Amino acid sequence: MKFTELKNDIADGAKNIYLLEGDDAYFLLKGEQMIKSAFLENAELNFSAFDGETLKGGAITSLTSALESFPFMAPKRIVKVTDFYPTESEYDKFLKNTFENFPPTSILIIVNHGGKKSDLKRKGCITYVDCNRADEETVAKWAYLTFKRAGITCPVDACTAIARYCLCNMSRVALEVEKLIDYKGSGALTREEVEDFVYKDADYRIYEMTNAIARRDYDKYLSIQSDLCRKNGDETSLMSGLFSYFKNLLTIAESRGSDAELARILKMKEYGVKKSREQAYSIGAEKLKAYVTAVYSALADIKGGITTPQSGLMKINATIFFG
Repeated sequence: MKFTELKNDIADGAKNIYLLEGDDAYFLLKGEQMIKSAFLENAELNFSAFDGETLKGGAITSLTSALESFPFMAPKRIVKVTDFYPTESEYDKFLKNTFENFPPTSILIIVNHGGKKSDLKRKGCITYVDCNRADEETVAKWAYLTFKRAGITCPVDACTAIARYCLCNMSRVALEVEKLIDYKGSGALTREEVEDFVYKDADYRIYEMTNAIARRDYDKYLSIQSDLCRKNGDETSLMSGLFSYFKNLLTIAESRGSDAELARILKMKEYGVKKSREQAYSIGAEKLKAYVTAVYSALADIKGGITTPQSGLMKINATIFFG
């Protein structure tokens, strides 16, 4: 199930094993909190946590022993394990019997940050909760409803802008929404206030720069570039970001793979691949090759002491807009 479905699922009663897995730290944290809030009593006595990295081979029995322990004056005992990736042989030898004949007085929460491949979500006895970064529509809807509960009306386009500026990272979105609620208190929040108060992620700013390239909007491109250089104080890091971005666009432009396949290869979200594909097609593969070469050459010249970061960036700008 998606994270957004977890609340209703909890209302129907506890599951034995929850696997919270994904790359959004906010969803992982909130999912754990929701389960514990619904089913945990006397946390000091009925909650224990394990580091999955330490549970190898026979050490896994410490986890199963905790699950088989009875709660103290409460219906449920909750055990949490973080970043737990047992092998198939470890599962069969140490976990299968307990997981498939699960103690009715326990709940297991597995919190995996998605750094490794896990086969646990394929087990029928495990409830999988997808905690990967949500799409723009879902994040905007969350922001809209959060503002509404706080007594603030916020137009849909402003909520969508918040999602975009934070790259749908819910940890960032939650902080920005909380900041806006504290600022506004009540009433109507405008798009202009969102523009003024929400910090735009550096990757989003590079996305804006690339859109300006596609539109041949030199003034907008330079405005964003100057703002990024002023905030970061480092032209070289900006060029490195541009190099990675152009390289990904070129890969997408020349690939025949699906959005899902490219998302896995490039370690991006499918929504990000979709938006990047639109940019790549509007710029064109041949121009992207020239941009990648120009940025790579400028970075090499800076590293070799041939040119300064400022001159290197000016040379890149000239290549992009004046050929």
